[in-house]
Amino acid sequence: MIKIITIGSIKENYLKEAIQEYKKRISKYTKLEIIELKDEGLVEEEKAKKLESEKIDKYINEKDYVITLEIDGKEYNSIELAEKLRIIQIQFSNIIFIIGGSYGLDDSIKEKAKLHLSFSKLTFPHQLFRVLLLEQIYRSFKINNNEKYHK
Repeated sequence: MIKIITIGSIKENYLKEAIQEYKKRISKYTKLEIIELKDEGLVEEEKAKKLESEKIDKYINEKDYVITLEIDGKEYNSIELAEKLRIIQIQFSNIIFIIGGSYGLDDSIKEKAKLHLSFSKLTFPHQLFRVLLLEQIYRSFKINNNEKYHK
């Protein structure tokens, strides 16, 4: 099973539609759950990160393989990421991806991660990034199952 824990919700219909499409595609390979948690809004950065981390922490189990999405994380190409996920799935039944709020993730959540993953040094809107993450998860399953996928 794959869980995506994310701070903030999707407002734009075109992004909701893209997310639904990738959820449907991924469901062929594994169960997928997206957990949206309320962001703390315009409060002091450290306070927001701490409050958001407390919400996130309620959904993490010690047996889960936690992957945090961070600008300073390790970068993979799609084939490398697919192989990494394949290996993780052999050892762990649950993989959790965590997308932080606008201030990022509290250190207490980063410490629980077994992998700190970066898609790029670029900054993406959180809503759009969720679509990018789902697309790469789907692409990984296609690669690992030797199925064709457009480039």
